[in-house]
Amino acid sequence: MTLYLVNYGDIYEIEQLTRMFFRPLDCIKTDRAELAEDTIIVEKDGNVFHLSANANGKSAKADVTVVPGEIKEDLQLCRAAYDMYVSLCGKSLPWGILTGVRPVRLFRNLYKKYNNIQAVKQIFKDRYGVSDEKLRLCEEIFALQKPILEDIQPNDFSLYISIPFCPSRCSYCSFVSVSIKSAAHLMGEYTDRLCDEIRYTAKKAAASGMRLRTIYIGGGTPTAISASQLEQVMKTVSECFDLDGVLEYTVEAGRPDCTDIEKLRIIKKYGADRISINPQTFSDDVLKEIGRNHTTRDFIRCVKDAREVGFDCINMDLIAGLPLDTVEGFEKSLRGCIELGAENITVHTLTLKRASNLVIRNEEHEYKNVPRMIAKNAILADYGYKPYYMYRQKSTVNNLENVGFTQFGHESMYNIYIMEEVQTIISCGAGGVSKVVGDDGDIERVNNYKYPKEYIDNFPAILKRKDEVFRLCREMGVSK
Repeated sequence: MTLYLVNYGDIYEIEQLTRMFFRPLDCIKTDRAELAEDTIIVEKDGNVFHLSANANGKSAKADVTVVPGEIKEDLQLCRAAYDMYVSLCGKSLPWGILTGVRPVRLFRNLYKKYNNIQAVKQIFKDRYGVSDEKLRLCEEIFALQKPILEDIQPNDFSLYISIPFCPSRCSYCSFVSVSIKSAAHLMGEYTDRLCDEIRYTAKKAAASGMRLRTIYIGGGTPTAISASQLEQVMKTVSECFDLDGVLEYTVEAGRPDCTDIEKLRIIKKYGADRISINPQTFSDDVLKEIGRNHTTRDFIRCVKDAREVGFDCINMDLIAGLPLDTVEGFEKSLRGCIELGAENITVHTLTLKRASNLVIRNEEHEYKNVPRMIAKNAILADYGYKPYYMYRQKSTVNNLENVGFTQFGHESMYNIYIMEEVQTIISCGAGGVSKVVGDDGDIERVNNYKYPKEYIDNFPAILKRKDEVFRLCREMGVSK
């Protein structure tokens, strides 16, 4: 399929929407185009868009006159194009024309404006074409988050610590991480520099009068480093920050092939009260296919060790749509997490990211069953789980979403803060991105170097970037 944009240059929203219906897609900006087979033409003429298409053996036309006001021009175009695509393809999209990462934030912002839930829901249906199912999901998460977000103070912040090493790279992964096999020689020096950055950050935060509320150590897989290195990092955090006022302290102990009871004891010893141990699936065949060097039995052993050490809040991640998985297999994984008593279950929909090996190797398999897998999430309500945060990604299969579910009282504050972008997050380590959220909602980002070696080699610049983070905190009303 080819999408021609005639006399119109605002390409992003219409291209993303069109890709949800037609793949592969070529998008061409031009000043003239002729309608042919497998083509879509969007022509701008003053304040009118003329749309025409030949697809799936059908033809369709539509015109939309842009009405000045609160609804942006590109969204008015997308709403008309969406209705035309639905008629051509005989299917609608669960999220309508929404391509954004944070639909709950959109819901919340509209509520701030109209102070009326019914008005917001009608806008989601009429303006964006969101399905009743996804609208209910948005509303439920909004209601759960509301009192949590109202408790945030302007000088609050969360600390993210990046340990970007993994035992091996999963086929679906595009995160900044390196295997311990190839990067073992960097891990000691990386740990030293990371601890230096944590100390510097703590000193600046204390001088700025900021209040630490949550800590999240992620990656990569933080437990991929040695026990002594993990203890070095966590001891540094406990020595540099006052943990008495911290609401939540999470460590990703994501993979059982590098998480043993010694490391779990270290994590507990230095104050973490929440961990994430992630099976992704309970099928050993699927685990092998995606490149994870552990079995379901290893995962269950790791969970039992964590309970023995004393953890009473464990998150477990699953991914819907992995190669070789089935609807029945996904349901088995979901029930496995429930039976193990997971306080949090995060269900991700497979996202085909360009940097992942799954996409690089161009491995194609059938994704038509993914919506049926996601529909199995309804089981969780029977066991007391409620959705508490959600985000979406551009290349997620079938235009679906990632949702965190929780038992009552076990909501991850950090996940809510970072996904809704309502609190300043200060990041340490390679690949970390600090986000300063001003009292007016404006956001400024400061990136650390991406990979461990460049982080180590350019460490003086890392500290200068921390100075920039705290300068922004002062300017934006987060600190004194």
